[in-house]
Amino acid sequence: MESDKDSVDMPDDAAGKAADDDGYLTGQLLIAMPTMGDPRFERTVIYMCAHSADGAMGLVVNRKASEIDFPGLLKQLEIETGSIKNPIPILVGGPVETGRGFVLHSLDYRQDSTLEVTSEVGLTATVDILRSIAEGEGPAHSLLTLGYAGWSAGQLDNEIQANGWLNVTADAGLLFDEDLSEKWDRAVRKVGIDPSFLSVEAGHA
Repeated sequence: MESDKDSVDMPDDAAGKAADDDGYLTGQLLIAMPTMGDPRFERTVIYMCAHSADGAMGLVVNRKASEIDFPGLLKQLEIETGSIKNPIPILVGGPVETGRGFVLHSLDYRQDSTLEVTSEVGLTATVDILRSIAEGEGPAHSLLTLGYAGWSAGQLDNEIQANGWLNVTADAGLLFDEDLSEKWDRAVRKVGIDPSFLSVEAGHA
């Protein structure tokens, strides 16, 4: 996350309201398949924040950041709190703009700058939400990612057609679950596929 104390900029392709066109995946989960071929996304689960004819933007929600935790981030941003009442996980959200932070959260909390992805999930990229979370006044459910995954017009659609991704409806229990190691398996099962079958298929590719 940048050291700007007021806000963290949203990527251009996530500005405004999320797309709701038929066939687009805003508000759904993408599940990386063994045929993906890109090691940056191996066994990832991505929450789609925006998907339209112009491109797509999503956040990886099952890969923990290894070099920083929530208290360390607050210290880095010089956010002073008496005690951190609600530390949240910090994840590697994707390979684009890894110095920027994005908080995915339930919509019991919102700011003027909050992007309403669905009627239940929002995306906020201001430092104020971190202060609220630390003080126990933030959303009931949240996670923070550093960076995001982005696709140009038609790119994600082509990857899906090439069987690189499956998609499934997101639910709060899966999205905000802090058991990151099992999230990919759970997402695959939600589609109705045995994860071990995919592993076997990958081994014989």
